[in-house]
Amino acid sequence: MARHPELLIPASSLEVLKTAVVFGADAVYIGGEAFGLRAKAKNFSMEDMKEGIAFAHEHDVKVYVTANILAHNYDLDGVRKYFEELKEIKPDALIIADPGVFEIAKEVCPEIERHISTQANNTNYATYMFWYRQGASRVVSARELSLREIKEIRAHIPDDLEIETFVHGAMCISYSGRCLLSNYFTGRDANHGACTHPCRWKYAVVEETRPGEYMPVYENERGTYIFNSKDLCMIEHIPEIIDAGIDSLKVEGRMKTALYVATVARTYRKAIDDYLEDPELYKKNMPWYLEQISNCTYRQFTTGFFFGKPSEEAQIYDSNTYIKEYTYLGIVEECKDGMVRIEQRNKFSVGEEIEIMKPNGDNILVTVEKIVNAEGEEQESAPHPKQELYVKLSQMAEKYDILRRKEPEMA
Repeated sequence: MARHPELLIPASSLEVLKTAVVFGADAVYIGGEAFGLRAKAKNFSMEDMKEGIAFAHEHDVKVYVTANILAHNYDLDGVRKYFEELKEIKPDALIIADPGVFEIAKEVCPEIERHISTQANNTNYATYMFWYRQGASRVVSARELSLREIKEIRAHIPDDLEIETFVHGAMCISYSGRCLLSNYFTGRDANHGACTHPCRWKYAVVEETRPGEYMPVYENERGTYIFNSKDLCMIEHIPEIIDAGIDSLKVEGRMKTALYVATVARTYRKAIDDYLEDPELYKKNMPWYLEQISNCTYRQFTTGFFFGKPSEEAQIYDSNTYIKEYTYLGIVEECKDGMVRIEQRNKFSVGEEIEIMKPNGDNILVTVEKIVNAEGEEQESAPHPKQELYVKLSQMAEKYDILRRKEPEMA
């Protein structure tokens, strides 16, 4: 019998967490204000985290908190205090990379499950067994593993040790995310969550006697020597993922918008459910999945290492530009007197056609009929980000629906 995989979605804020829950996540992973690897993500205060966990649990969705820095001596007292606070708000698991941090979690809050981050370079079943013996309930696979290798790991570990694997999003080119470039070039420590994404900058090797002759940077058997990548997308390979024995399908993107999270969560939710209901239904709906997944902010896609080491073409591309087909306008926070209340995120105007994006997969084209600000004054347009607005649409939306606008295709 096929394992029923968990869909694990990232959240950068309380708003995005609620979006992930409503749009189909089985679990959400978040970062607090300290000790996670995404310092530029908005991250959660303890109060927001408490509210988010309560909201998720009301909807039978789990919440995992990242604590996956590689800690220095000066971090350890703060880590202990942080875990004492987390103990009170009861997340479902902590995501940890550092053995010292793992030991502190085990001591301070043993009742909270401990998951081992991809930062720990989990490339073989002996590593999985090591962490299992330490008390970990889940290990996140290294991104360099093929499905064949993951299937072999599954065959060598106990059934109650779960495998979590990234299936969608940006692929860090440095070995399992342990970036040195950010530290070297900008003074920001990637392993403390302040990565500046130098892998998105362009590099070449230049030999000093041949100025102007740029040599591409490649990858060999032992390491990665390229600094740019496409985004991972495994929406076409749900059967192979489930067959490999993966328990949790993880989406990268703790710095992404609610629109991105809603789009990816909704699409993977439907793909997984369709496949488990009927593989033929999954095949039939593939054009819809592909269309939807291309509608959020994205770069070119790759299957990464899942089917063997990728070629140079599969990993590198010439343009760093994100392609954007939809603009996020806001999430419906309240419905009242025939209008919806949103916190506006991008400019839109009366008379424009926009879309209501619904959790069930529907996208409804509507016209903006009226915009009213919090003082009750009508506006022709909404040019100020984060403004609270009441919007009348030609068709009523529901709470947690997302409003977005399709942009003209770029040549």
